[in-house]
Amino acid sequence: MDGDTAYRLARATSDHLRHLTGRAPKLVLGMDTRRSSPMLAHAFTAGACTRGAHVTWTGVLPTPGVAFLTRHRRADAGVVISASHNPFEDNGIKLFDGEGRKLADDATAAIERRLQGGADDEPDATGADIGSSDRYDRREGAYRAFLLGHAPYLDGLRVALDCANGAASQVAPEVFRRIGARMDVIHASPDGVNVNAGCGSTHPDAIRTHVRAHGLDVGVTFDGDADRVQLVDRKGRLVTGDHVIAIVARVRGDREVVATVMTNLGAERWMNDHGITVHRTQVGDRHVDAELRQRGLRLGGEQSGHVLFLDKASTGDGILSALQLLAAVRASGRPLEAWMDDIPTYPQTLRNVPVPDGEKTAVTQHPDVRDAIAGIETEFGDEVRVNLRPSGTEALVRVMVTAPDEARLERVAGQLEDLLRRLDVGA
Repeated sequence: MDGDTAYRLARATSDHLRHLTGRAPKLVLGMDTRRSSPMLAHAFTAGACTRGAHVTWTGVLPTPGVAFLTRHRRADAGVVISASHNPFEDNGIKLFDGEGRKLADDATAAIERRLQGGADDEPDATGADIGSSDRYDRREGAYRAFLLGHAPYLDGLRVALDCANGAASQVAPEVFRRIGARMDVIHASPDGVNVNAGCGSTHPDAIRTHVRAHGLDVGVTFDGDADRVQLVDRKGRLVTGDHVIAIVARVRGDREVVATVMTNLGAERWMNDHGITVHRTQVGDRHVDAELRQRGLRLGGEQSGHVLFLDKASTGDGILSALQLLAAVRASGRPLEAWMDDIPTYPQTLRNVPVPDGEKTAVTQHPDVRDAIAGIETEFGDEVRVNLRPSGTEALVRVMVTAPDEARLERVAGQLEDLLRRLDVGA
């Protein structure tokens, strides 16, 4: 992602929106804390203004905050400059529609066509038709008020927050302080290059160590743009998105939820045992969202901590998810660690196997790989779960294996990793 791409994408997006609405589009734009985010935000704003769009800057704000404000301000689209959980040198642009949902596939494809072949064919705006930009007044506090409206009172609960040196660094501590938490806040000093660096939800050992060392009740750890969250209980056990869904569904009385093929088999079986049907989709919050809406359900998400509460928000929100889990725990009258004692977590491994970037999909579909997975399913049945998927951002194939014990886990994961490493796709 570079400035030129951001500039051209803004022009293509603005043209697409203008053709849909028949008027100059209104955009809400936010960003995370990466060094490159302001550069890309300025480039995007410039491109949008050449097409007559109006852009409202929120500054650094969690991705779900931008989605919320897009809908709250009745804008035509939301734009977030962020690479989420990736290292600081990466960056990207996320687009939301006027309802605060990720763009539909057909809208994305239409913008891509403009970007690739003719976004510059239309005339630039001139004179009074040139677009403009302004800054969102953070004192309005609409997003903060939204979060507080769905928060429990924590009454002195001892909480550690790991903000990943990212977009949650300001708003999350403020919200938790307002609801009565006694807080330790770590990794909330972004400098442009330290986002996700050894911290946040992709490095949960940081929060786990802090909670144990200081005898705290719970730890909450976000990713760089705060659309996902993981927690740890006072024993240092990781509370994943699977646990969030299971606990909230049990307390609220949801009879059906949506999860993905990455969902831990232990958590899924626990939900089934408690009368909760789990519908599984492909990996990705877009697939979870589509399944929830198709079935008319309200709760679903991913093990990584991207959880959707469609009765409350249009997209996954890490801060909201943490608040909803803590609200459910308090409503149950049981501490978080008691819930974690109840919900079994089967041993699970996720291995990243390097492959040539252009061969990621071919590797996962290779006949030898399909035969190996079929053999595993024949031998172990539903006791072992395997999922292979190409990374969306890196030259890797991700191998996930879940099994009831470490012996079977290591055997199956090792077998698949060895196969992928020696596979010759061109053969």
